[in-house]
Amino acid sequence: MTISPAILGQLPLPDIRAVIFYKRDQITTDLICCDVEVGGAVWTFHEETAGWSDLIKHLSALPGLRSDWYEAVVNPPFTTAETIAFDRR
Repeated sequence: MTISPAILGQLPLPDIRAVIFYKRDQITTDLICCDVEVGGAVWTFHEETAGWSDLIKHLSALPGLRSDWYEAVVNPPFTTAETIAFDRR
């Protein structure tokens, strides 16, 4: 999957209910993931997906999105470190 403008169009900022970042232990590395709850569904993305930076730019426009989400997720390494970056549920 590619995070394309069409995908981002299905994630309208006013309709996003929650954004949760976490990481998955991949044995030698961690994979940063993001769940976006919108329209009663949860969309799951990860940092190796083409267009990840476009997703982060899009989500950064959410009012009140935690600006420190990355630091909260990456430390300590090899733990889940689930971080709720945005919540209007």
